[in-house]
Amino acid sequence: MTIDQAELEATKLLQILVGWLVSPQFYAQVGAIIVAVALAHFANRQIKTKTPYFRSSPEQGALLKVRRWIHSCRDLLFPILCVLMLAIAVQVLETVVGSSWLARIAQSIGVIAVLYAAINRFITHPLVNAAVRWIGIPIATLQVFGVLGDVTRYLDSVSLEAGNIRLSLFTLIKAAVAGGILFWLGRLSNDAGQKVIRKQETLDIPTRELLANIFQIILFVLLFILLLQVLGLDLTALTIFGGAVGVGLGFGLQQIASNFISGMILLFERSMKVGDYVELGGGMAGTLREINMRSSTLETGDGKAITVPNEKFITSAFITWAKSEGTEEPHEQRHEVEFSVPYDADIHRIPDLIAEAAAKHPHILAKPAGPACALRQFGDKGIIFELAYWVSGAEKHSSDVHFLVWDTLKEAGIPLVPVK
Repeated sequence: MTIDQAELEATKLLQILVGWLVSPQFYAQVGAIIVAVALAHFANRQIKTKTPYFRSSPEQGALLKVRRWIHSCRDLLFPILCVLMLAIAVQVLETVVGSSWLARIAQSIGVIAVLYAAINRFITHPLVNAAVRWIGIPIATLQVFGVLGDVTRYLDSVSLEAGNIRLSLFTLIKAAVAGGILFWLGRLSNDAGQKVIRKQETLDIPTRELLANIFQIILFVLLFILLLQVLGLDLTALTIFGGAVGVGLGFGLQQIASNFISGMILLFERSMKVGDYVELGGGMAGTLREINMRSSTLETGDGKAITVPNEKFITSAFITWAKSEGTEEPHEQRHEVEFSVPYDADIHRIPDLIAEAAAKHPHILAKPAGPACALRQFGDKGIIFELAYWVSGAEKHSSDVHFLVWDTLKEAGIPLVPVK
């Protein structure tokens, strides 16, 4: 647009504004709008004051839920009354002055206000509320002002074509909105579906985890296909991007693909199961809580969650303290505790003394073998003994056992010396 054209358009707009300012119909519409809003405000105050359902929240009585719902709608009363009064004003203006365009605009704004109040009142989920306010309200605004079709056509005209595929700005916006809604619903469906699968106690834990992951994969593939159908894209036209996607998977996403395949291998092989205690290198250890598509979660004894890429369990060595096959009981684990006594101690008493004390510990098992104490070697500072014991599960109870050794030797009058 040139400067002359801009000046011409500005002059036309100024003439329209001046025409409004000197037009009796314009002032009649402004007055009608003011009167309609004032009447709506007066009626709103009278209804809320004199109607029991709106005056205060009901606490007891028949149909309590219905009465409370009616009371919760009191925020919608004023915008609804405005729309009704403005509708009457439009009819009066058409009859009296033959023009009601400004009153119709005010009525449209009133409709938007009703929608906004209804969204804030009835949609309590923060994400859904924000989505409806920032997406639904603008669309409704364009619709009530009658320009939604023009805006849609303009957005669709801004496009990029590649072969048989045409991507417009409108398509991208629609993809973002539809994709967000679909995958949000998919996430809710996935969580609900996985909970149902994991509650099937007739299946063992690895089978449940495998089915949960397969369900997740199938669900999101179906959602992706549904999204393409919603957007009206021809699936056969996407084949021209197959090479590029393959290269991207080969280079940029190879780690993700590796972790995904590793997770499937873990579930099929059942080398470890949910509930097993797993020790990895680098001090990572905990109870396996989840095996997801990309990573697994270990829960430590202090309540922390460690996210481990599934590839770690395929390419690295790890220790699994698994539960017994077909039961929820963990395998028995054997542990050792070393301690050292001075050379002048009566070492012949020590093995029986420590073994008898350890046998009384509530977590030390008598089977497959009871606790045994033996002399291991002669150290630089003392004679080194080792107490071997079995416990059930991943807990070593090493702290308790160390206290047990200390208390037992102290009562016998035998001191301890450093092992090294």
